Amino acid sequence: MKLTTRQDIEAPMDFVFAQLTDFDQFERMAMRRGAEIERVDRLTQPGPGMAWRLKFRWRGKARNLVLRYTEGEPGSHLSYGVEGDAILGAVRVDLMALAPKRTRLTIQGEVKPKTLAARLVLQSFRLARGRMLKRVDGAAGKLAVLIEDKFRGGSALPR
Repeated sequence: MKLTTRQDIEAPMDFVFAQLTDFDQFERMAMRRGAEIERVDRLTQPGPGMAWRLKFRWRGKARNLVLRYTEGEPGSHLSYGVEGDAILGAVRVDLMALAPKRTRLTIQGEVKPKTLAARLVLQSFRLARGRMLKRVDGAAGKLAVLIEDKFRGGSALPR
């Protein structure tokens, strides 16, 4: 299953990239939402090869995922791999400068099932694709607003 969303952000591309690669900030956001997060790489500098083990509850069950930062080019794109007990996935985040202080954020995600149960869940998502796109668009929109707020001098990204 593939999903794509686009958001325009009123901030320079380098600033947006810096916010998207502030991994400590995103770790704190995940923990505030109830996820357990553990860094599993030994890198001392942020960059490709970073990995996190996530544990959270979704649909009443405990879920485990490993998220890996696979590729990144400053001011251009970020790529992540996702692997869980039942799914494999990839996420690509592209940035494009529309103006000196305006950036287009495009997020593309793809998830593939590893088990029959996961295949059934993804099939139900396909049937509700419109609702899924609205949720993804809403989440990306909130992220865009938070980055814009921080660019204008607001505080760090909250929840």
